[in-house]
Amino acid sequence: MRKDDLLTIGEVSARSGFAASALRYYEAQGLITAERTSGGRRCFERATLRRLAFIRAAANVGLTLEEIRDELARLPAGRTPTKADWAAISRHWRTRLDEQLEALRRLRDGLDSCIGCGCLSLQRCAFSNPGDVAALSDEAPGAAYLPPLLRRPHRP
Repeated sequence: MRKDDLLTIGEVSARSGFAASALRYYEAQGLITAERTSGGRRCFERATLRRLAFIRAAANVGLTLEEIRDELARLPAGRTPTKADWAAISRHWRTRLDEQLEALRRLRDGLDSCIGCGCLSLQRCAFSNPGDVAALSDEAPGAAYLPPLLRRPHRP
């Protein structure tokens, strides 16, 4: 590989739209790799831009970093992924998207009576919670009946 085939962290940041701190984080998480110059500066292969585009798309689909890492592991090492490589990975996303769409449809259809909180304050609840069984759920406190794909982890 020629030296001019490598991009600096600033160039990758500018071209990908990711902050340099995000690039360093993704490197630490094993999602992308960088080479180091003799002075210790990070340099990235051009193919990193495609991986970053993939990371952004996967995050938009709702994949977690762990899921993104698993999907990236399916990509070939040492070469830019082909259209066929991307197509094989995107098939995994179809199921995820279908599940999210179904979860959103259920939420939309039940929203007029309850948002899944298990509060027992409504006379009529599409996600009923007799005897406050939601309080015993592993998902409590919070929206115990909200489909798991629609839950975000609690961040204090």
